[in-house]
Amino acid sequence: MTDVYIRKMRANDIDKILYNLNEQGFSKPKNILDEYLSKQNDNFINVFIAEYNGDIAGYAVLYPDTGVGPFAFQKIPVISNLIVFEKYQRRGIGSKILDAAEEKASELSDKVQLGVGLHSGYGAAQIMYVKRGYLPDGSGLWYNCVKLEKNAECKNDDELGLFLYKNLE
Repeated sequence: MTDVYIRKMRANDIDKILYNLNEQGFSKPKNILDEYLSKQNDNFINVFIAEYNGDIAGYAVLYPDTGVGPFAFQKIPVISNLIVFEKYQRRGIGSKILDAAEEKASELSDKVQLGVGLHSGYGAAQIMYVKRGYLPDGSGLWYNCVKLEKNAECKNDDELGLFLYKNLE
């Protein structure tokens, strides 16, 4: 396997990310990626880009804290929007991105958190997180960043998730 290189986001990555998302049938507004770059340049977030054979294979965003979820405003970093493009999956790239994000998170806290979707499209991610030591936080299901109460109706789409955390040592 060719080495995977994890680095900070650059302006010219945005079009490559959009192309790779489009290639697998997804879209993301360009302004969100522009915002990631701007916030990274202001040292507010970290964007980890996985480069593989000269292409963008995936990325993740690390926020120093979050205003949503069970750990809101507790200064526990959150890994968000981890994606490895389908053509690069099953090569350990997601783990390499997580290694970099967790290392940076350990400079800020002794814990890190993330959310994972619950439909089958997130199956590989769910398995990877458990193998890496992530545990459910115990708050139950969340939909669109709002905690679901018992017997609440919801839709099993990308907004339905479970928050997980990991102790960093």
